[in-house]
Parts: sequence; C-alpha cells; structure tokens
Amino acid sequence: MPGMQPLNIALFQALGAGHDPDALLLWLASNVAEGASWVCVALMAWAAWRWPAQRLYALAALVTAAAASLLAHELAEVFAMPRPFVLGLSPAHIEHGIRGSLPSAHATVMFTVGLVFCMRPALRKIGLAILAVAVLTGWARIYVGVHFPLDILAGLLLAGAIAGVFWSLHQLGRRFVAPLIARDSLGA
Repeated sequence: MPGMQPLNIALFQALGAGHDPDALLLWLASNVAEGASWVCVALMAWAAWRWPAQRLYALAALVTAAAASLLAHELAEVFAMPRPFVLGLSPAHIEHGIRGSLPSAHATVMFTVGLVFCMRPALRKIGLAILAVAVLTGWARIYVGVHFPLDILAGLLLAGAIAGVFWSLHQLGRRFVAPLIARDSLGA
C-alpha cells in the first residue's frame, strides 16, 4: 500500500476539509459522518417491519453486518494505516481514535448491508437507499479528516467479498438445508 499513498493523499486533499473547512459543509459532513449509520439501522428496521416475510433475511443481513464490522476492525488493526489527522493533513473535525483506518468499518458495514439487501428483489429499493447513504457517509468521513478515500474504497471491496460469501451461503442453504427442513416437517 505504500505506493498508493501519494494517490491517497492527493485524493484526500481534493475531498477533505483540511485546515480551513467551509463551516456549512463541515456541519453537514460532521452530522452525516456521525449519524448516518443510524439511518441505515432505521431503514433495516423499517424493512423488517414493513415486509414480515423478509424479517429472517433482514436478520441474516444484520448478522452479516456484525461479522463485517469485526472483520473490518481486525484488518484495520493488521494494516495499521494512519488516518489523515494522524499525519497532520487535517484536524479530526469529529472525535475519533487513532486506530488503523483501512478499511473503513463504517463503509464496510453499510456497503455490506446495502449489497445484501440489493440481492433480494423485495428489498432492492431499500438496499439502493442504504448504498446511497453509504456513499454519502464515505464522503463525509473523508471530509471530516478521519478517513482517506482508499479506506472507503477498501470498505466497498471488502463488502463486495462479504456479500459474495453471503450469497453463496444463502444459495447453499436454499439448495441443501431448506429441503431437509421441509422433509423433516412432512415427517413430523
């Protein structure tokens, strides 16, 4: 990743607030960076309430989001990439620890949920809304100085891999587990 750092810094300088932020944009970005994940939680809860037949799938998406968070945090610890404010490129415009930044856990979790919801036709519109919130959150976390652009991209790529594993497990479950459950139900 060291060869990518000049690109990462250049992108950050183009997208981040830096040391002289626009007050209105900083207010917006700070609120999005700190609160948008709750919008995703609310969208997931609304989908589960609105479509009872999708509740088990939404619960599986929630479990997958928890696994995505744990994996993203572990990878960030392993890679130990410094955050922009640690390098002095910008102040941390929101309160944040100095642990590793790559991949962004916010991006990983939000993109994972959005992608998993998009796999389900009944939840696709909610999934697209969550993906839009994830993109906005990614920008906001760059703007406030706690992530580099490549941290967000790494979160998206990790989310894609996790969503791929989710889809594979879902297909295996539908093909092998569901028929066993149906057969056992008939025998009871």
